[in-house]
Amino acid sequence: MKTAGDDAPGGADRPARKDEPKRRQGRLTVSAALGDDDEKQRSYAAVKRARERERERRLKMAGGGAEKVSREVVLPESITVADLANRMSERQADVVKFMMQQGELVRSTDVLDADTAQLIVEEFGHTVKRVAESDVEIGLEGHEDIDDHLEPRPPVVTVMGHVDHGKTSLLDALRQTDVVSGEAGGITQHIGAYQVQLKSGEKITFLDTPGHAAFSSMRARGANATDIVILVVAADDGVMPQTIEAIQHAKAAGAPIIVAVNKVDKHDADPNKVLTQLLQYDVQVEAMGGETPAVSVSALKKTGLDELTATISALAEILELKANPDRDADGVVIESKLDKGRGSVATVLVNRGTLSKGDIIVAGAQWGRVKALNNERGQSLETAGPATPVEILGLDGSPDPGDAFVVVDSEARAREIIDYRVRTKRNKSGAGMRTSLDQMLARLKEGGTAAGGQTKEAAFILKGDVQGSVEAITQALEKLSTDEVRARVVLGAVGGISESDVQLAAGANAPIIAFNVRANKQARDLAEREGVEIRYYSIIYNLIDDVKGVLSGMLAPERRETFLGYAEILQVFSISKAGKVAGCRVSEGIVRRGSGVRLLRDNVVIHEGTLSTLKRFKDEVPEVKQGMECGMAFLNYQDIREGDQIECFQVELIERKLD
Repeated sequence: MKTAGDDAPGGADRPARKDEPKRRQGRLTVSAALGDDDEKQRSYAAVKRARERERERRLKMAGGGAEKVSREVVLPESITVADLANRMSERQADVVKFMMQQGELVRSTDVLDADTAQLIVEEFGHTVKRVAESDVEIGLEGHEDIDDHLEPRPPVVTVMGHVDHGKTSLLDALRQTDVVSGEAGGITQHIGAYQVQLKSGEKITFLDTPGHAAFSSMRARGANATDIVILVVAADDGVMPQTIEAIQHAKAAGAPIIVAVNKVDKHDADPNKVLTQLLQYDVQVEAMGGETPAVSVSALKKTGLDELTATISALAEILELKANPDRDADGVVIESKLDKGRGSVATVLVNRGTLSKGDIIVAGAQWGRVKALNNERGQSLETAGPATPVEILGLDGSPDPGDAFVVVDSEARAREIIDYRVRTKRNKSGAGMRTSLDQMLARLKEGGTAAGGQTKEAAFILKGDVQGSVEAITQALEKLSTDEVRARVVLGAVGGISESDVQLAAGANAPIIAFNVRANKQARDLAEREGVEIRYYSIIYNLIDDVKGVLSGMLAPERRETFLGYAEILQVFSISKAGKVAGCRVSEGIVRRGSGVRLLRDNVVIHEGTLSTLKRFKDEVPEVKQGMECGMAFLNYQDIREGDQIECFQVELIERKLD
């Protein structure tokens, strides 16, 4: 027997039995599938909010909220929102929310100025300590050493002198190695640093500075990093211009001088003449009643070397050279280059402290962790003490020669210092550019340059083996510039020539100058396709001479005028085809067809042009001499009268050269 509920579709009208499972209503969710249907599942966020409300309720019942901690927040000249929130120990969202209430929409990466940051800090109940950007370098060089910690160190000796006076040969004789044969043209191309150990066990550090005039700035750096200067003067040549420069650098650095009179083995050597010449430059040797030691040596025959090293040791003892090895190292960059296999390689001289593998150093606008320390013989070292020259690997770029380096305690400090230095350098270069543009505009308002209003410019891409060479060449090219022409180095960098260099050269319409470096195959092929010239050099003065030739070719030729003669107009004829023709008598010199002419009326020049017609009777003639009569006509000019005078002259364009 059926019931009414049995006939209903799906049993909708039938009440469910207790033991029968409930029918599913609505969508099936993960929570519904896995959880107990009788209990509603709460999300993690909901539980967290409930707990937060409960905590706040209890704090209120306990007599108010927890007391807020007030912090001293150090504010630089600019700071990001995220960094500011971190320094205040506040949530970034709270800082962003506060700025939105002030009507400004900011993100966590946005940079705030110091005044805005101070307002935020004070609103959050903290105190402010304002600092300048430059304060990041405060304390970078560390504390001054006290006498208790000082220990004797080797002297740093710089070898200076004129080109080919034997500086490198003398150094070779001292360290029994041959580097002269490896130097193009027999001159040192960049500063080298070497340490020599004497038979007595004493050590001497030598800096070998280049002798060519283009390296004056590097030679000045060498003098500033040195304790003693050896002034090498050839006994047959005597005092030369760069000898005088070396004396000036040594005196500016306050370094004592030892005169080494070299090449005394030559038949025309005259050491006494050299010592007498030095008196003119306030260098008085001991033999002439002064205090400057002088030693006669022969780098070729290896004579006088023991006396020279003994003099260095004695002078170093008098100077009492000491340093503290038990501290973070600092010093100076002697040279830097980009090595294909090793990256940036810098030669540094440690002044104080001990430099170790793994130290984090800042050198100029570069930083890095020291991966390797090598001495001049290529041997790997673990540490380098005061007055020790070493090659270091690990910097992120090539610092400039003469830059100071210092060990810092963390990568964060290193990055902070580098960011500040790079920003400062960029601002300075921008200011310099604006000044140059202002000066250029001023010159244009005054009427331009001597050559007619605009300086002609020759652009170059310069790639060199070491930073010192690039810098010296750039300075030498800048010195060639005049008001009419100038050389501009678009890019000066170390390392081989790459495809990007060729692309830059093509864009700048500039040749590439390669000094002791080469282009890879891809760069050579691209240069050939783009028509970019690559010129290779190994001697600096050949490079400078070629650039000087290019700039000389850009100079406007000199206009030289030669007077030929005068002619007086006796009568003016009008001819239908030729226009007005002047019947003249040559009163002085000669008149030549095609030459330049000026028409004078009452001794005032009223026209300057070219002589188009010169006739004797009915025939065209090349020239007419004094006392003879002729017919003359001007090119595109008709206003001629009887009694006018014609001045005839010839113009030559003479090629000019830079001095």
